[in-house]
Amino acid sequence: MKLRLRYFASIREALGAGESIEVAEGATVAAVRDALIARGGAHATVLARGRALRSALDQVLCDENAVVVDGSELAFFPPVTGG
Repeated sequence: MKLRLRYFASIREALGAGESIEVAEGATVAAVRDALIARGGAHATVLARGRALRSALDQVLCDENAVVVDGSELAFFPPVTGG
């Protein structure tokens, strides 16, 4: 399945505005985050477990148990962002 990722605030500064990735059917937000962390480098640092961040699936806040579907947009951002 193809998934569109978007990054905001400090995460955007480190990783860019976003990217598209392929994920397995039935993947959760947690699985996507773990796959990105496994890439190493900036992804591992910015998305590391223990770092507070929020996620939104198709522009609706969600927890890491949410299941993504083909064509979804998944956004990651810090708990507090500015204008």
